[in-house]
Amino acid sequence: MKVVLTTLNAKFIHTSLALRCLKAYAEKDFPIEIAEYTIKDPVMNIVSDLYSKNPDVIGFSVYIWNIEETIKVIRILRKIAPDVRIVMGGPEVSYDTAEWMEKLPEVDFIIFGEGEETFHHLLQEIDGEGKYHLVFGLAYRKLRENGPEVRVNIGRPKLNLAELPSPHRFPEDRESLANRVVYFETSRGCPFSCSFCLSSIEVGVRYFDIERTKADLLYLIEAGAKTIKFVDRTFNIKRDYALEMFKFLIENHGGCVFQFEITADIMRPEVLDYLAEHAPPGIFRFEIGVQSTNDVTNEAVQRRQNWNKLVRTVTKVKESGKIDQHLDLIAGLPHEDYDTFRKTFNDVFDLRPEELQLGFLKMLRGTGLRIDADKYGYVYADQAPYEILGNNLMPFSDLIRIKRVEDVLEKYWNAHRMDRTLLYLIERVFPSAFDFFQQYGDYWERRGWERIGHQLEDLFSRLKGFLNSGEAPAGFDRDVVEGLMKYDYFLGHNHKPRKVWWDFTMDKQELGGWMRLLGEHPEDVSPAFADLGLGEKELQKHAVLEKLPFDLEQFLATGEIDRSSGTLLVVLYGVSGKRGGSAYCLRLSQGAVAAG
Repeated sequence: MKVVLTTLNAKFIHTSLALRCLKAYAEKDFPIEIAEYTIKDPVMNIVSDLYSKNPDVIGFSVYIWNIEETIKVIRILRKIAPDVRIVMGGPEVSYDTAEWMEKLPEVDFIIFGEGEETFHHLLQEIDGEGKYHLVFGLAYRKLRENGPEVRVNIGRPKLNLAELPSPHRFPEDRESLANRVVYFETSRGCPFSCSFCLSSIEVGVRYFDIERTKADLLYLIEAGAKTIKFVDRTFNIKRDYALEMFKFLIENHGGCVFQFEITADIMRPEVLDYLAEHAPPGIFRFEIGVQSTNDVTNEAVQRRQNWNKLVRTVTKVKESGKIDQHLDLIAGLPHEDYDTFRKTFNDVFDLRPEELQLGFLKMLRGTGLRIDADKYGYVYADQAPYEILGNNLMPFSDLIRIKRVEDVLEKYWNAHRMDRTLLYLIERVFPSAFDFFQQYGDYWERRGWERIGHQLEDLFSRLKGFLNSGEAPAGFDRDVVEGLMKYDYFLGHNHKPRKVWWDFTMDKQELGGWMRLLGEHPEDVSPAFADLGLGEKELQKHAVLEKLPFDLEQFLATGEIDRSSGTLLVVLYGVSGKRGGSAYCLRLSQGAVAAG
């Protein structure tokens, strides 16, 4: 019996941990092939590839992000391969299972809950006597005189994690480890009960054996894995366990990057101190679900969160300079209107996370909030991912406006294309971060830019257009903003840029004069610049120059704007093997021009 396990990942670089867990458990008795695709792959290409494998059983792992495309694949497969047994499993069909069986007559079986043992038992029955009523955690169809009848068996008790084989030791995975994200679990379950989250449904946390966990991690690191993302819902729920794992990874990281979902307000100070002192920069990344800073909202969704302790943790981690932080917000939670969400956004942005993800509430099957949807007047899409369309405090019109905030936030702040410029605008020009992203997002939408693509230089020229449109607050120093934009633009390139988004006013003679002066008197810039030992010809090859009408170096150091002197901004690329640009400043008297 040939078995294929498959899923449609969100991106090519993702890998499915679920498929590997199922294969690891069942392969002792059944040969199993894993076939992974993406939601962007043409449906007919997926169908053709699966058909060519000539399977007897195909198992699909489904989630909110791939269910609709997966259904398309299944319906075509059923027509061209009527005898193949089709199995579905995963979070999206683990709730309302009978409804899914009725909706999808093309599917023979649905596995709900933890799938390893259930899938293995199902394969045994398919290959044997077909006693499907004995398979806990399974929905199936029983033939009756008047047609098939959907049966949903009782659920399977929680598995003993110590009995589950490792999903990380397949030889065929080794070749791609360096180019894909490896998903890894050290525990299952969540200690919290947030009513918008599927994880809240399973009570309690179970851990895999820590020595096996360490051995698997060492194997992956030594085999070339570059990014390992832990899927534990709260990695730091047990202080001693988290500290031991952090120590182990610091000692054995091998250049790999590790991502964790942590609950910031329960992170112990001694763990933070250890990370600040011992963690190498860049190997850890924290994802922190803030969701809302509104106490009434958090109480309504049964979310316990100490904002002051969360701020302490995020601030301490940021000050260490060792760990990037990704903070999440959810728009559309109960008791949150446009104004209170604006406050939530600003509260979190004030922490200056490296990434701020603005998501929109999804009414997931099985969650308490979906069950109580009428209580808050929720309207939401019938198809996955079941995103809300409004509630009694947040109408659709407000959600659409907030989506414009999300769009600009992703393009500018999360992409880190002009951090210094944005911080100046947010701190000195606009009333708040939210107001900047909202007003610019509204402008962006009115210009129709969401329907066309953009190059890097477009992001700068469009921002300049917005600031000059009369829709931005008046009275700010345009020279400083444009100077910071030029500085950010140069430093946003790994190689010397071929073009700029502004009118470059320095003629060839003056440019040559500055290059000659920098080559002959590099000490005028700084001792560090002089130590590079670059002559005029090397500067012509590696440097870009621009004059600014204020003292940039002083502004970057103190935030003060000094117009009594200007700046010759010098940015070098490809020097001393350094990736990206290195900026230097030569202080100038106003109106200074280099001799040609």
